[in-house]
Amino acid sequence: MSKKHVLIGISALVAASFNLPVYAQNEATVFEEIIVTATKREQTLQEIPIAVTIVTAEALDKAHVRDIKDLQSLVPSLRVTQLQQTGNTNFVIRGFGNGANNAGIEPSVGVFIDGVYRSRSASALADLPNLERIEVLRGPQSTLFGKNASAGVINVVTAKPNLEEFGGSASLTVGEFSQTIVEADISGPLSDTVAFSLSGSLNKRDGYFTDLSNGDEYNEHDRWGVRGQLLFKPSDKLELRIIADSEEIDEACCGVANLVNGPTGGIVQLIGGQILPEAPFERAQFFDFEPVNEIENSGISLQADYDFSSATLTSITAVRKQSKFENGDVDFTSARLINPNSSDTDIDTFTQEIRLTSSGGGAIDWMIGGFYFDEDVEVNNILTYGQDFRNYADILTVVLGGGTPGLDPSPLGFLEPSLGLPAGTFFAPGQGRFESFGQDNQAISVFGQLDFHMMDDRMTLTVGANYTEDEKDTSADMIVTDVFSSLDFVQIGTGFIFNALTGLPPTPANFALVPTAFGAAVSLSTVPCTASTGPACNSLLALQPLQFMPPFLNFPNAVESGRSKDDDITWTVRLAYDATDNVNVYAGVSTGFKASSWNLSRDSRPFAADLGAINSGGLGLPNLNAGSRFAGPEEAMVYEIGLKARFERASINLTVFEQEIKDFQSNIFLGTGFFLANAGKQSTTGLELEVNYAPVDSLRLSFAGTFMDPKYDSFPLGEGVNGPEDLSGTQVPGVHEISINLSAVYSFEFGSSGSGFVRAEYIYDDNIQIIENVPASVASREVGTFNASIGVAWENGYEAMLWGRNINNDDYLLSAFPSVAQFGSFSGYPNEPRTYGLTVTKHF
Repeated sequence: MSKKHVLIGISALVAASFNLPVYAQNEATVFEEIIVTATKREQTLQEIPIAVTIVTAEALDKAHVRDIKDLQSLVPSLRVTQLQQTGNTNFVIRGFGNGANNAGIEPSVGVFIDGVYRSRSASALADLPNLERIEVLRGPQSTLFGKNASAGVINVVTAKPNLEEFGGSASLTVGEFSQTIVEADISGPLSDTVAFSLSGSLNKRDGYFTDLSNGDEYNEHDRWGVRGQLLFKPSDKLELRIIADSEEIDEACCGVANLVNGPTGGIVQLIGGQILPEAPFERAQFFDFEPVNEIENSGISLQADYDFSSATLTSITAVRKQSKFENGDVDFTSARLINPNSSDTDIDTFTQEIRLTSSGGGAIDWMIGGFYFDEDVEVNNILTYGQDFRNYADILTVVLGGGTPGLDPSPLGFLEPSLGLPAGTFFAPGQGRFESFGQDNQAISVFGQLDFHMMDDRMTLTVGANYTEDEKDTSADMIVTDVFSSLDFVQIGTGFIFNALTGLPPTPANFALVPTAFGAAVSLSTVPCTASTGPACNSLLALQPLQFMPPFLNFPNAVESGRSKDDDITWTVRLAYDATDNVNVYAGVSTGFKASSWNLSRDSRPFAADLGAINSGGLGLPNLNAGSRFAGPEEAMVYEIGLKARFERASINLTVFEQEIKDFQSNIFLGTGFFLANAGKQSTTGLELEVNYAPVDSLRLSFAGTFMDPKYDSFPLGEGVNGPEDLSGTQVPGVHEISINLSAVYSFEFGSSGSGFVRAEYIYDDNIQIIENVPASVASREVGTFNASIGVAWENGYEAMLWGRNINNDDYLLSAFPSVAQFGSFSGYPNEPRTYGLTVTKHF
């Protein structure tokens, strides 16, 4: 999208805004006024001068949005992608975000539920509780939200207990794939000063992805949650709110389809395995065991608010615990190449926020506060070879060496006796990695904001700043039993070549005896065999791609401390002006910060700058290559110009922005592991538009669109389709340039006490390449999805709604990656197919 088109769009909308019919401030409008707390003080949606999308509880219900993962259908700037396990879910706003597949990588999009920060995406996926609204803040929000809000914030606000009267609801949903959802909530006073609420949900559904080996269905739902609140209001000045929640997920997830069946697919079949080739939207594949996803989340929080008349003191204290056990098939075939890849993660989090906010009404509003974060992470993983991997490796090594399977012998059978090893030593079942990682993370933030009201309160200048300090102490303790991956084929090749040249055993004494031959052997040991080299090469180098689990250097050690300490000052400057009683305009600039993320996985490697000291200090290991232990801090900046207008029958929210993140933390899967690195700079220029229009009282039309131009300004260490590649100047994969949501809601009445609605929705995303290292011809995505619902309600409290999502059965890929240990093959995650159901609710 060119800047010319942006300016044309702004001009047209601004002109239209000033010419729409206005209404007096004391007159009613078709659209209800929405109160939000996105700036940690109550303001109306039209007053708040930031880019924020509000989704009300009513909108969520009518769209049948069940959790934060489904929220993206209502917010074009938001993307939520679920990967290999239920808990491997990534939030992205305006194309910026990360955090999946590694407990050491915190998300760039902060998720807050009732003011409590949820540090990992798996702790924000349970069915949404009794909601008031969800606020999606776009762009860096570090000034007020601090840690890990460099791309944006999802702020979930639930209803407080009711001090006035008892009430509640119960609902039952039945749907396709034998879905059953049961929800109930109750709230009411216990005395004049104490109220309670209690809610619970149970969500079960069969899967839609078939395991062709046994007929099991994956991508199921099996989760439950309970949530209780107590509200104490002993006086007009003091309010205490205690929230406790517990939720569990126990699901078989997630199905992976074959996109390209490369040359290794034939080898899998030769050893008795099966693959359904290149049919991702059959939503079926052969696996060799059922995946396990068990997630437990629980926590308790206390919010205390005390009104000093001129200011309000707020304290939010929270303790949360997450336990996650995952056991997945990582080769995605029916052959037992890899044994179940188990991962056991425990995360304990304590947060404390305290802030003092002026009560407003004066020429200056102010806020000061602080935030403390303390978290312990423990991760234990096991990854070992399965019973079929040796046969697979025998054939694969023949292919890599240019031989013919079935005719030429495997080099492994020759290599083992040559090195004095028993037959069957290489890739024996049970060899692999046994891993333990830990991270202790403490962070503090202090923040403040001033709002200067000028020109009879028609203009407001906002300035704010935040200082954050983040310290992490990490550790890795890994035992590697993979014999083959510990072999140094350059050194071994030197000996073999020396023996071929001289006929002498490769011993230090013989090297000294024939130094010329030894020198020639050293030179040839690093030369791969090709058609042009002839015999003057090292044929063992062709085996290096099979060294999947090389020895691992644990840390901290004498060279690597395993510690990072980062700090930064982020700030906001914003000017807002009430152009008319109905039209507000604003402009601002904000910065964001995210601290270093550690690679708590088997793919962690020492930095190149540390390798010399590691080797000279006697810590060197065979096949120890340079990589990254962590990605350094992200620093974000956004420039925004916005317009918010509210009229009798229409509202318009428009934002034009230019946003960048320097040293963006990129985490990409390479086929055998993840590579974590800082991209030099990622940026996007874009326009976001939300329009609501009610031509008559019974019909509401909505348009929400995001139009962007995302690119890597600098990414010299990128990973392209053919390996390491400078991706500078290229479009960022996985980020749509155009995302649109269109919806219409028609309301009607029937009989003497009935009312109802019909809702239709269309979601469009333009065609893009999904990921850098998978060709666009293999994995691209274009979305054109229809959702619809129809509901009726009666004055006696009963409601019924028939709903359907993806009713046109639109097929597209969520993500893709090079298949694990299967060169030339690619795999991907297909989207959820059409679902429909009926929800019946009783309010009391």
